[in-house]
Amino acid sequence: MTRPIALVGPTATGKSDLALALAERLDGEIVNTDAMQLYRGMDIGTAKLPVAQRRGVPHHLLDVLEVTETASVAAYQRAARAAVDATRRRDRTPIAVGGSGLYVQALLDDLAFPGTDPAVRARLEAELAEVGPGVLHGRLAGVDADAAATILPSNGRRIVRALEVVELTGRPFAASLPRPGRPRHDTLLVGLDRDTAELDARIATRVDVMFDAGLVAEVRALEARGLRAGETASRAVGYRELLEVLPLPDDGAAQLAEARRRIVVATRRLVRRQRSWFRRDDRVRWFDAASPTLVDEVLTALRDGS
Repeated sequence: MTRPIALVGPTATGKSDLALALAERLDGEIVNTDAMQLYRGMDIGTAKLPVAQRRGVPHHLLDVLEVTETASVAAYQRAARAAVDATRRRDRTPIAVGGSGLYVQALLDDLAFPGTDPAVRARLEAELAEVGPGVLHGRLAGVDADAAATILPSNGRRIVRALEVVELTGRPFAASLPRPGRPRHDTLLVGLDRDTAELDARIATRVDVMFDAGLVAEVRALEARGLRAGETASRAVGYRELLEVLPLPDDGAAQLAEARRRIVVATRRLVRRQRSWFRRDDRVRWFDAASPTLVDEVLTALRDGS
């Protein structure tokens, strides 16, 4: 039975293309570890591969949530592990692909999630609605500076969860997460990255392609399905920036140009966060995504058991 693989690293490096190439060589099936690709209809802005471009390779954990639903890492963990286990029972190679660090860790590591208290959660969410995420982020910085440093001041849901865990456990939020150990099934962690200037250029080009492919129309359609009310989906890069300018005035070219610029900036910030997350995991074997022999290099690492 072939050793499972997890492809991680910054967005726009080429993880999806590598996953398909490996799946064809290893009789593999792909398991999504991108939190935003869980959502039905969020296709263009998440760079989700269309079915016609998947080369017949089975994909799991795509299009499983409505945009109004809140993504749960615990629920994802159960479903993704079941998909990996079922793939292995079919004597096929599971290939996990995506850049959402916590979802990758939930799939691979013995990650147990702290409990929740409905009363505490409701009180904190009421405060969030009343005073906004900035105030709660300041409070979090006072009780858990490390957590505050890793959570965006605008991410109200994540701030509420961190404050809830601190209140319930009396320990820092990060203490509730385990240190990386040996991954489940001895999975090979493959990190892809590119030269920063090259990746910046790829991001700018990809955003242009998304606009040309109909990203604005996609966001409008999802807005009609409740995207603004979705606590998780509405914060996705590309969707958040367009929701802030919709509906557009009759001449909305300037607003669209500014939204495009902000999407590029936000994507580059996301890349920095992803690098920080995955680079601290010394289990990851890093590869140059621009290498012409990339597929063979990864297959060699897989065979060598490194």
